[in-house]
Amino acid sequence: MRKKRVLHVLPNFGPGGAERMATHLLLHIDRGRFEVAAVSLFDQQGTDLEDMLDQAGVRVFYLGKRLGFDPRMYWRLGRVFREFQPDVVHTHLYVLRYLLPFVLTRRARAWVHTVHNVAEKEVDRMGKWVHRMAFRLGVVPVAIAEGVARSLERVYGLKNPPLIPNGIPVADYALGESARKAWRAREGYEDRAVLLVSVARMSPQKDHFSLIQAFSMAASRNSQLRLLLVGDGPLRPEVEAQVRALDLEDKVRFLGVRTDVPEILAAADAFILSSQWEGNPLSVMEAMAAGKPVIATAVGGVPELVQDGKSGVLVPPGDVEALAEAILRLAGDAHLRRQLGQEASKQAKERFDVSVMVKGYAALYEQLLEKS
Repeated sequence: MRKKRVLHVLPNFGPGGAERMATHLLLHIDRGRFEVAAVSLFDQQGTDLEDMLDQAGVRVFYLGKRLGFDPRMYWRLGRVFREFQPDVVHTHLYVLRYLLPFVLTRRARAWVHTVHNVAEKEVDRMGKWVHRMAFRLGVVPVAIAEGVARSLERVYGLKNPPLIPNGIPVADYALGESARKAWRAREGYEDRAVLLVSVARMSPQKDHFSLIQAFSMAASRNSQLRLLLVGDGPLRPEVEAQVRALDLEDKVRFLGVRTDVPEILAAADAFILSSQWEGNPLSVMEAMAAGKPVIATAVGGVPELVQDGKSGVLVPPGDVEALAEAILRLAGDAHLRRQLGQEASKQAKERFDVSVMVKGYAALYEQLLEKS
């Protein structure tokens, strides 16, 4: 019996959450049942995720997209469809605008689109028109959190879409005390330093400006506080300027895009995310898998991951004072940090492992193929 062929389509395999989720799914799905491949609209960029897929033998078609709208994608995608002949096409982010003709001509038996953010923010106005058409034509949207599911009803009138939370390889992040000590020693941080880590793209969504302002307020009252910023993005120069203006250069480090996030999280005392909106952030799951308490804004699917007062502290988005108080509360109470971190680890093991996500998508693929 021929394996079912599943083709994932993304803009690229950069370091974002959607890209990491798709990579986890490609790597962990049952190869005995499914033959998988992927499309990256943009050229190969030498990223960590690309290397992981290459080492695992997952074929990726790189289509060399130009910036902006690129009509060449239609015939290049057509070539991929002729060669791979997918049974299921699984799309992510904005790529459906290039795939609508293939949906119309039924070039695959089943279509799935993971909605990685609240629907209001996922794509632009043209993208919303494309998605509305695609969903009417049978593309099945999958919500990654209850908040995302509710947004699909608000924007597209879709009730009760499939809900499959993101997952991560939990064991990869449970490194323990030896990893904490090793990273701190190598990077020059004393054991008494209270390290906060944020892993986020420097874009308007993540609101680093509120984070830096809150950290400045907290650091003025606790001299042991330090902040590590993992990630890059278009707003990095402005965030760096804010750090200089607040005279925080000795307390805030910009680490850029990293491949050693598990080790950095192991060294942390707490994780912090200041987003204005979210879907189901993998970075929060990773921090919890590392056994770290989470300070985060209560947006999107975050409250479904973090239980306020049990595995972390939730604050309203944009509330700098509340964020600063949450930082000070955890910074001054090592027992509370351990207590919240232990519960975070427990929750991650029970709820976030990649195997749960993979089973959900495999079942959905099979269900849709049976109906086709």
